[in-house]
Amino acid sequence: MKKPEYQILVCNSYRVAGDAQGYCNKNGAKDYIPYIMEECADRGIDVAITSTACLNVCSQGPVMVIQPLNLWYGGITEERIDEILDALEEGESVEEYLIAD
Repeated sequence: MKKPEYQILVCNSYRVAGDAQGYCNKNGAKDYIPYIMEECADRGIDVAITSTACLNVCSQGPVMVIQPLNLWYGGITEERIDEILDALEEGESVEEYLIAD
């Protein structure tokens, strides 16, 4: 198996009981996963996309993390996702949406 170049983690606020009920989930994170998949496929970005448990930065949600670059983005929307993926294609980040260094 060939490892993907990137892994994108999307916080979906899953809790121990398995229910997605936190801030990111309630603010559309689950709907961003297929959108990110389609956009990455259209752009030819080699990526695995994963829905996660709570990433514990609810005040910054919805949250998306790009590994192995360790880029943590907050307040994601479809428009921001487009900008983030544009930057990723160029080997850059979108500084104004980063929530951690």
